[in-house]
Amino acid sequence: MRLLLTSGGVTNSSIEAALVDLLGKPIAESNALLIPTAIRPFPGGAALAWKTISGQLPPPLSELGWKSLGVLELTALPTIDVDSWVPEVREADALLVGGGHVRYLSYWLRKSGLANLLPSLCGTVYVGVSAGSIAATPYNCDAEWNHRFLRSDSEVAQEPDRPLGLVDFTLYPHLYRTDMPPTPLSEMQEWASGVPVPTYAMDDETAIKVTDGDVEVISEGDWELFNP
Repeated sequence: MRLLLTSGGVTNSSIEAALVDLLGKPIAESNALLIPTAIRPFPGGAALAWKTISGQLPPPLSELGWKSLGVLELTALPTIDVDSWVPEVREADALLVGGGHVRYLSYWLRKSGLANLLPSLCGTVYVGVSAGSIAATPYNCDAEWNHRFLRSDSEVAQEPDRPLGLVDFTLYPHLYRTDMPPTPLSEMQEWASGVPVPTYAMDDETAIKVTDGDVEVISEGDWELFNP
């Protein structure tokens, strides 16, 4: 599977060019499915999900000019016959995995069955934004913060926090972003020192392109690599 792991979405021409390269054709000729599930645990999650779908939230994703765009809500999939949604996933050129709550998203990627399907989607591009990107890695830099938005007696809160590990590195998004609670670079570095894989700290003008295991940083901004 090919991946484009972004901090803030498709925010510049370099990241857009990387996406087109991964797709192998223009965005206007590509079909996408948007996954808004990660935003639901936050206060106002219903409105935020709609804004994600309609392109009203800042990360440029759904409004890029796709040939077609559908919504894949992970929480609904366990109750639906697989013949109703798996063919649609297999036919999609891109899965757009929105930001929000990493732990909740990782749980539902597995619970829905999509996580088991992902390795077989050789022609599909996984496009992550923030939590959608972290969920593809083996470690969750937001693990401690994520506990605040889950019911303590829920299954998702009681299970181990396990992102999917589709890649052999992890990342810390939103470097130097001023409209969010600041995470100093030194704090990112300290967290990275506790995980056994490379960690990319990156701003919203940066993405990581993964093609057949080859990793390439795409950036018009700032990023740092912390090796284990």
